Amino acid sequence: MTVPLQKTNRTSLAIGWEAARANAVPAFILQGAMLAILVAYYLSPACADFLNRLAHYKEEHGLIFVVIAAILAGALAPELFVVFFFQRGRPRAQNLRNLAFTIPTWAVDGILVAVWFGDVVTVPVVIAKILVDQLGYNPFIAAPSEVLVYEWKNEGFSWKSVRRAWTWEHYKDKIVPTLLATWAVWAPLMAIIYSLPYPLQFPLFSIALTFWVLLLTYMTNRFAGKIEADAPIALSVTPDS
Repeated sequence: MTVPLQKTNRTSLAIGWEAARANAVPAFILQGAMLAILVAYYLSPACADFLNRLAHYKEEHGLIFVVIAAILAGALAPELFVVFFFQRGRPRAQNLRNLAFTIPTWAVDGILVAVWFGDVVTVPVVIAKILVDQLGYNPFIAAPSEVLVYEWKNEGFSWKSVRRAWTWEHYKDKIVPTLLATWAVWAPLMAIIYSLPYPLQFPLFSIALTFWVLLLTYMTNRFAGKIEADAPIALSVTPDS
């Protein structure tokens, strides 16, 4: 009994880190883009004016703008990273099938996270956002639902995966590793993003979402057995991801 328990614990603690390693190059590019936007906002009046206009445009168009942005950041951008970094720039038919799944998935997710505590940036508001996001929304809604839909797709849309998702064993083996990766990668990013001026929050959140989808794709492919636990960290996804 001891050996399986140690193996499970090691997997739970390591899988998020392995996902980050597998996506290191795209992550550095995305982080560089976030830093460039942050610096440009404070140093370039033209960039600041553009981001302020973008924030105003988002307020005017509300849900439609958020859904389109979620699709771009959560579906299109990660798939492009897969094509250029893990498929050597060669698109495949599977990429279109992936988009047919991820576009509606992240459109719905964008609707769910469209509004959080208004646009005020104060210490109590930032703390409240992080606590609700990381200790409420993620453990009970975001992580279970996102892992479920990706597993459902990976297993050929079998309802067996849906029934299994309601068990404690599934939560321990699949959701806990996802939460560990979330708390290690996503929580610090959210703390930074929520603390920034409102015009910066949404574009940086969208970039961070792209990175998170790459991590989630890697982890769910590991869960599905498409990436071996002891395989070299070389690819985020396989051709049939």
